[in-house]
Amino acid sequence: MPRRTDIRLVFQRRLKQARLDQELSQKDLGIKAGLDPFVASTRINRYEKGIHEPDMATVARLAAALKVPAAYLFTEDERLARMILAFEQLSAAEKDQLLKTMEKP
Repeated sequence: MPRRTDIRLVFQRRLKQARLDQELSQKDLGIKAGLDPFVASTRINRYEKGIHEPDMATVARLAAALKVPAAYLFTEDERLARMILAFEQLSAAEKDQLLKTMEKP
């Protein structure tokens, strides 16, 4: 049985990478996610280092600020993470067509 990665470590790594990809500072991300500007940098730093874990409402706000689906922040598999990001860029019709193709028996 394959060894499972700690989902908290996945979240920390993906949060930081998504932030860097968007060229946001920790403070900027925190503010965009609705955190108090005086603690925004510290809170994001603590999330990225695993000192604290955000609640799911905060995860949703972070994902929205980073323009990624929340599922991306928790996905262990790199290929699946890339698929999530690519899928998000498709139109509704393209998503339906892709799903139809993939779900064929």
